[in-house]
Amino acid sequence: MEKIDVEQRAEKARQLFCEGYNCAQSVVLAYNDLFDVDQQLAASISAPLGGGMGRLREVCGAVSGMFMIAGLYYKNDKPGDLAKRKVVYTAVQDLAARSKALNGSIICRELLGLDHKSDEPTPEPRTEAYYKRRPCANYVASAARLIGEKLNEELDKA
Repeated sequence: MEKIDVEQRAEKARQLFCEGYNCAQSVVLAYNDLFDVDQQLAASISAPLGGGMGRLREVCGAVSGMFMIAGLYYKNDKPGDLAKRKVVYTAVQDLAARSKALNGSIICRELLGLDHKSDEPTPEPRTEAYYKRRPCANYVASAARLIGEKLNEELDKA
């Protein structure tokens, strides 16, 4: 893997979000090509994580997408490989801490300033008004930037 153009990936994620992909999909689709993951598969497996996991407003979908990319990079596909699992969990905790330090939280409802725990499962139409009141495109770009920086750090170690 070559050094990642972090800003290009962050802008790609923002653009994907503005095209209508949810927050998790946008981050995953900004990086799926690096791991030879089919775009339709990547979009499908990350789709449930949007809106803080199905609009439950829990962990931010962009953060979840970032974690999915970490999983593709650190590969923990053997059930008994606890050392590898620790590497993945360490990366996730580091990414979560970075995201929280940058944005104040990794919880969707807190990031959006919502006073309720979850929303109806029906997503809102993506209108100009939607984008004006939702900072999600910025969180998507932030998550894409953070995972890119993390991957570049790993490449520098190699």
